[in-house]
Amino acid sequence: MEFPPRISHHGAVNGVTGSCHELHFSKQASILIDCGLFQGAEQSPSGGAKSTQLAIDFSIANVKALVVTHVHIDHVGRIPYLLAAGFKGPIYCSEASAVLLPLVLEDAVRIGFTRNQSLINKFTQQLKSQLKPLPFKRWQPIENSDKTSDDQLAIKLQPAGHILGSAYIECRLRGSNKSSHKVIFSGDLGAPYAPLLPAPKSPYSANTLVLESTYGNRQHPNRRLRQQQFKKILEKTLSNRGVVLIPAFSIGRTQELLYELEELIYRYGNKALSKDLPWQDLEIILDSPLAARFTEAYRQLKDCWDKEAQNKRRRGRHPLSFEQLTTIDSHQDHLATVKYLQKNARPCVVIAASGMCEGGRITNYLKAMLGDERHDVLFVGYQARNTAGRTIQHYGPRGGYVELDGSRYTIRAGIHTLSGYSAHADQFNLLNFIKRMRKRPQHIRLVHGDDDAKQELGNKINKQFPHIKVEIPND
Repeated sequence: MEFPPRISHHGAVNGVTGSCHELHFSKQASILIDCGLFQGAEQSPSGGAKSTQLAIDFSIANVKALVVTHVHIDHVGRIPYLLAAGFKGPIYCSEASAVLLPLVLEDAVRIGFTRNQSLINKFTQQLKSQLKPLPFKRWQPIENSDKTSDDQLAIKLQPAGHILGSAYIECRLRGSNKSSHKVIFSGDLGAPYAPLLPAPKSPYSANTLVLESTYGNRQHPNRRLRQQQFKKILEKTLSNRGVVLIPAFSIGRTQELLYELEELIYRYGNKALSKDLPWQDLEIILDSPLAARFTEAYRQLKDCWDKEAQNKRRRGRHPLSFEQLTTIDSHQDHLATVKYLQKNARPCVVIAASGMCEGGRITNYLKAMLGDERHDVLFVGYQARNTAGRTIQHYGPRGGYVELDGSRYTIRAGIHTLSGYSAHADQFNLLNFIKRMRKRPQHIRLVHGDDDAKQELGNKINKQFPHIKVEIPND
């Protein structure tokens, strides 16, 4: 075994989507960390895989296992293509992720492959047969069928605090001469003090760290300031009798927003949100069947919540299921809701997927309301390059336009961004993840970030930890 071991990147090196990394632990054995979908203009290093061409563009002949850090689509969306390419090995993930992953991929197959329920059921059965849930903090050996090598690999999942079930992956490699090396794949690290989830804790040691850098050049506002900014935007829009549109990923961000909205409603109660609307009468519309299913799964997995959320539940509060929350299920009800809100001045909050405005039910709301200055669009997550979300975020404040499904829509609605609701660690958090290791890595590879974010984070690491070699791979 060579040290440091060879790592190939099949995605998330030219942006923030398509996460897929291959750790080679012998000449004829490797594992994959994630196998995600590309969005916008992002693509694999070879250019063979992108948002419109999703087939696996690398050899899987030596891949012994897939390890899933968490179930966001940019980390798991190519798994159906991986199975179609013939991958039969185990799929390791946390116990909570094992509950959520079939929900995510069943939806992905329905959208990207087929609506034939029989074929969807067949895929789901195969997926479940290969899923191997692992508890956190326990070593799991990976089988090495390479008979010419005595090299060994074991993996351990540690809580990452990004979404429910998210993990960073410790990989312990041992060579035939008893030499050892530890590689850590961060996946997506969560921000401290995020709703519902405990903050991630740094590992004791690492030799090589593959680190995300989504917000490597930014700092999030603290939670109190973030909540104040959220409240201010709601008050402004709803006083205009408008609708606050929030594009949000169905899993993670949606549940955190519901948690924060319940807190605001509970805290301010009968106080006026606008002239004739008290907080306790604010309607929250969750227009996403998939998000509703995930929210129910979050409720079932309440034992994974952090102490704050557990205390609320013990006091009889229901932060993910409260009386002001209305869920829209059928497509017919969705269209009726869009039409009604477009026609009538009814102040409310709408949360709908997709988080980057690339399809999904949010698109119909945007078509109907972007041209009306009474309404506001609130972005609470990262918008990748060449997505409709990035276009609205960038050109909306300038009175620009966006193309949705081939038609041009002028943007007159207010456009806001609250990065503090990102489930990603910011620059300070990422540096702290390194700093709090007792034995810090000799080598860091920065992935999952735009070029300027990776470059600035790399410069900060070089300045704060001059002994660490920083690399920004492009393949």
